[in-house]
Amino acid sequence: MTEIPQTELDRLRQETPGVQNRIHLNNAGAALVPRPVFDTVVEYLERENSIGGYEAHAENIARIEGVHDSIARLVGAGREEISLAENATLAWQRAFYSLHFKPGERILTTTTEFAANYVAYLQVSQRTGARVEVIPDDASGALDPEALERMIDGSVRLISITWIPSNGGLVNPAAEVGKIARRNGITYLLDACQAVGQMPIDVAELGCDLLTATGRKFLRAPRGTGFLYVRRDLLRDLEPAFIDLFGAPWVGPERYQLRNDARRFETWEANYSTRLGLGAAADYAMDIGLERIRSRCSVLAGQIREGLGDIPGVRVRDIGRDQASIVSFTMDGKDARKEMKRLTDKGINISVSPPSTTPLDASHRGLPDILRVSPHYYNDASEISQFLDAVRESSG
Repeated sequence: MTEIPQTELDRLRQETPGVQNRIHLNNAGAALVPRPVFDTVVEYLERENSIGGYEAHAENIARIEGVHDSIARLVGAGREEISLAENATLAWQRAFYSLHFKPGERILTTTTEFAANYVAYLQVSQRTGARVEVIPDDASGALDPEALERMIDGSVRLISITWIPSNGGLVNPAAEVGKIARRNGITYLLDACQAVGQMPIDVAELGCDLLTATGRKFLRAPRGTGFLYVRRDLLRDLEPAFIDLFGAPWVGPERYQLRNDARRFETWEANYSTRLGLGAAADYAMDIGLERIRSRCSVLAGQIREGLGDIPGVRVRDIGRDQASIVSFTMDGKDARKEMKRLTDKGINISVSPPSTTPLDASHRGLPDILRVSPHYYNDASEISQFLDAVRESSG
């Protein structure tokens, strides 16, 4: 069964208190946290407040350790391949900066790459003499695997892409990229921030060596959570750019020893309340079913695209044949930020994606600030209708 029946949707909405206050269509920014996740965080904080931080940690050690198991199940990995982080940016940086580049080696990425990742490529390029090159797109605007294949030679050190970009609705062919990377023995880093919690993920099927994600978006975890997957076979060759006594215990006067799992990328101190929330969010999503979540998200996003396409003066800016639950659009003669504010005043949450977020794509397509609406499975038909009515009202 791939549908979420109305009775279950009603329950899911009851477990999402925020739907009583807003029409929340900004899940690509930060989704509404479900009640079981919220309760997990608050109960742990209350316990810290009652008996002390170290003592609450000791009391809940089994649950805390279980978060690695939950994330591993979510992405089809082993628990030893999972490292938790305070956010996806830190998880991605820990992975990227553990790699070593030589002059002339190449980093291949996409036109839709997230700017925060791209500036890291540029920094490493300036430091090491490595080159950053962009994989051409196909006719739909997605990364072209055939063009990638033609770029492969012995100088390619890393393929690093964003699976679902911040805007444009696009889903890049991540698994096809993985096949090319594996066939040629090239390290493959996948930014899955917008994919985790929106669709099923299997790292073996994707063929990635490294995968990073946030908790706050479609996974519906608290802000300040993220994780890193490191393929077991690659792990033994990676040393974090920075370490502490948790990831690399001091074992002798002149010697430290890296942990033998992905937690070599973690540090001793952590926010255990939000980590528990991340684990609870992963369990919550898996209980619903990621295939069912993907199916419902696709239906809702399709309704929005179709509805916006019928409104005069509205231009849907999405690309790609395979599209995610992120819909980008502009309104002729309207300032995007003013329109977002107008919708906010009506109790409708959306966001604005500026050109600086994906500068290569924005420059190539001549994009201004664009409005971004991102529904999730807990949104209902009446909310979609109210959003479309609000856009229609402004465009008329």
